[in-house]
Amino acid sequence: MTDRSAVHTSFTIVRDMPASPAAVFRAWSDPVAKRRWTECHPSMLREHVLDFRPGGLELNRMTGPDGAVFVVEARFIEILPEQRIIYAYDYLVGERRTSVSLVTVEFAPGGRGTRMVFTEQVAFLDGYDEREERIHGTNEGFDRMDLDLQAALTRQ
Repeated sequence: MTDRSAVHTSFTIVRDMPASPAAVFRAWSDPVAKRRWTECHPSMLREHVLDFRPGGLELNRMTGPDGAVFVVEARFIEILPEQRIIYAYDYLVGERRTSVSLVTVEFAPGGRGTRMVFTEQVAFLDGYDEREERIHGTNEGFDRMDLDLQAALTRQ
């Protein structure tokens, strides 16, 4: 029998984004925009599907140069335009589920345009405990989103 474990943790990232709540919300809801800021490993082949609605699915399937497959599958639970997104997702490496998360993203006017609060509650499974790596990767994505929003403002 395989030893099973679940390590529970959570983290919150607060970002001051350089655009209106409508523009920051659109960065989450528009498939083209979301693909740009979530592209973290350009060397991987990537399949990305976004059905942004309550009950809708987001699928990210990435295949590394060595053939390793990584899958993130999310289900949207609540979407309040320009206010809040709640979704749950799991992360698989090959056939092995390594974590399951519940995420709340909140948007409010403030700072440079929008105060975005991202809170993730995560269960790391069966020896995978990558909290710091998850926080780092999430922040890198938000850095790309910030740059994308700034570039959109300069094009206007």
